[in-house]
Amino acid sequence: MGRQLAGDYDYIVVGAGTAGCILANRLSADPNTRVLILEAGGNDNWIWFHIPVGYLFAIGNPRSDWMFRTEAEPGLNGRSLAYPRGKVIGGCSAINAMISMRGQAADYDHWRQLGLSGWSYSDVLPVFRRLEDHFLGESEHHGVGGGWRIEAPRLSWAVLDAVGDAAEQMGIRRIPDFNTGDNEGISYFHVNQKRGRRWSSARGFLKPALNRQNLRLETHVHVDRLIVENGRAVGVRFRQNGETIEARTKGEVILSAGSIGSVQVLQRSGVGPAEWLGELGIDVVLDKPGVGRNLQDHLQQRAIYKVTGVKTLNETYYSLMRRGLMGLDYAFRRRGPLTMAPSQLGIFTRSDPRRDRANIQFHVQPLSLDKFGDPLHRFPAITVSACNLRPTSRGTVRIRSAKIDEAPSIAPNYLATEDDRQVAADAIRVTRRLMKQNALSSYKPEEYLPGPAVGDDDAALAKAAGDIGTTIFHPVGTAKMGTADDPMAVVDERLRFRGLDGLRIADASIMPTITSGNTNTPTAMIAEKAASMILEDGR
Repeated sequence: MGRQLAGDYDYIVVGAGTAGCILANRLSADPNTRVLILEAGGNDNWIWFHIPVGYLFAIGNPRSDWMFRTEAEPGLNGRSLAYPRGKVIGGCSAINAMISMRGQAADYDHWRQLGLSGWSYSDVLPVFRRLEDHFLGESEHHGVGGGWRIEAPRLSWAVLDAVGDAAEQMGIRRIPDFNTGDNEGISYFHVNQKRGRRWSSARGFLKPALNRQNLRLETHVHVDRLIVENGRAVGVRFRQNGETIEARTKGEVILSAGSIGSVQVLQRSGVGPAEWLGELGIDVVLDKPGVGRNLQDHLQQRAIYKVTGVKTLNETYYSLMRRGLMGLDYAFRRRGPLTMAPSQLGIFTRSDPRRDRANIQFHVQPLSLDKFGDPLHRFPAITVSACNLRPTSRGTVRIRSAKIDEAPSIAPNYLATEDDRQVAADAIRVTRRLMKQNALSSYKPEEYLPGPAVGDDDAALAKAAGDIGTTIFHPVGTAKMGTADDPMAVVDERLRFRGLDGLRIADASIMPTITSGNTNTPTAMIAEKAASMILEDGR
């Protein structure tokens, strides 16, 4: 037991990340509805949360990142990967790649085909449009006036233009916009920025609502567990400044702490696979085998090519004069490399012609480094990363103990299936073919990773994928939405927890299958849709 937090709350939102900020905004719009939102991180009062290139300093920094790591992954030849998650208001939207990407219409139509009514693309398109304030203006695909600002990138690189030309020579079409339902093609990514500054969910949704008397934000809060009474979630217990505190609600608790955080809270509460909880000596409140299973993530093969005769960020960064000019360009015009998302050019295509739609995504960058957090290389180079958009491997997230401050076991189980290994091998082949096109010949691309010593047979390429593969930080699915006859389903199609009243989950963990692209914008849509359903059901 702990001190009771003063206040009579209709809703308690756990996590002020991408989803939580939107939920807090929408649920508190009615002044008669009292909302409490709890965030483990702090405020975004650090310059690198706002200058777009700040992700280089925020990821891998305990001020802004949970600093998780995966287990040693057999599919990655025993390597363990850093697994960044945002620890600040805005969550991952405060440290991520800022890429605005919905995925494909077929992703959501598949959810509907699984029996999840209300989740087809025609159902979610109005939700995406309602969220947006899009630089392309109002159209059948986009909206304006919403809190989710989307703009075009504010710089260009000749070498990336040439990669786009090379993709076109391979027969891939140029398209103006990845977010029209079919993202197969070549384009520059649209970004969550406003006039050269990062636009996080906190900036777009939480901060404008914080002057409401009926919304209360508590930061540096570590939620330990749910308070469950008579089969209903009635509140949460958390730690703040060394004190144990309880908060109660007469309405609902909404978990929006993400595919890692929401699972941790549930499992510490005794809600999850009984055998896992029993091994840790945690009393089982509800045996829920799907909590922490079905983890899906996008694994990318980071191919690196040395180039000549064209500018990349590598040599620009190591020139003091050019670095100074970059700073001036940003200070006076809000343009230049300091506005860069980690990836600028995107290519969606098929790993082999038998695929019925685009199943690999390229993130092309005018820079290179050995691994994220390492310094840039001193030679001019580009990174051409290809990821499998719809992996068939499934992993797990498990707490290691009931201790609130112990990091969980994260085991994505990358490249565990034959299909995933085949797609990885084929993706490297597509990369090599792309880099041999005439459009790039004047730059003399030279393969640095995986390297010319790696052969072109399936076994060699699958091993190489394990050597150079890394996450793009898109964990989803660990508390999946499903029908009543699905034993792994954690929530229903209205995101109500199956087996506990008064509890919903609204974050990326509810995705039954991963979307075909970056996952932040779909997470925002889930929160927007969840808020509407919560308010409808509360009437």
